[in-house]
Amino acid sequence: MNPKLKTANMLLAAGLCLAGLAACSSHAPTAVPSSYLQGTALDRNAIGVSKRTEFLEIKIDPMSSELTQKDKARIEDFVRTYRTNGHGPLIVSLPETSDNSQLAVEAIVTAREIAWQNGVEYEEIAGSSHGANSDASEPMIMAFQVYDAIKPDCKSMAEYDVADIRSNNEMPSLGCSIRTNQAAMIADAADLLGQRELDQGDGGRRKVILEKFRQGESTASARTAAESGAISSAVN
Repeated sequence: MNPKLKTANMLLAAGLCLAGLAACSSHAPTAVPSSYLQGTALDRNAIGVSKRTEFLEIKIDPMSSELTQKDKARIEDFVRTYRTNGHGPLIVSLPETSDNSQLAVEAIVTAREIAWQNGVEYEEIAGSSHGANSDASEPMIMAFQVYDAIKPDCKSMAEYDVADIRSNNEMPSLGCSIRTNQAAMIADAADLLGQRELDQGDGGRRKVILEKFRQGESTASARTAAESGAISSAVN
């Protein structure tokens, strides 16, 4: 065979092999989901956030001149919950239809006083009204917005084929339990939306710690004997 023709045939064969390999590498079936190529296991099991409204209804007794101690305690508990998890204004709504309009107004005043005594500023309270066309006596209503953490939907491990080792990637269940536990521990789900403002740092304390660091001293807080973590000799 002509040496030139032989060389050309060899190059052609090599080109076909390379093309075949390229086709195999780009079109071969794979067990790796496309989502695995982006983010981490925790990203694929994100915690959701939902918003809802908390309500409190205080019945207006037509025969009373003031709220009962039980109703005042309910208002105080509601206000404390607002202070902990509430967002937006604290709504206090006056019933326009009431069998005891004097007590209805007094209930609004009492609710505002209880809120102020528990650290809610007057500008954080928003007045409203309801029940203008109601046929029945309406209660006083208080309300505020709250956010809830929604855990990811973790499938049962029985739904996964743990014997399937076609890929070396982590299982889809990885990270789901962690996110579920985190969702249960989050104090205020609104923090996941980045709405809370950071408080100002303690510049004086930072200066003290920095000076101790420069002097080679311990930056840990001093502990008394009562705060010691040492095991009592009584157990020896």
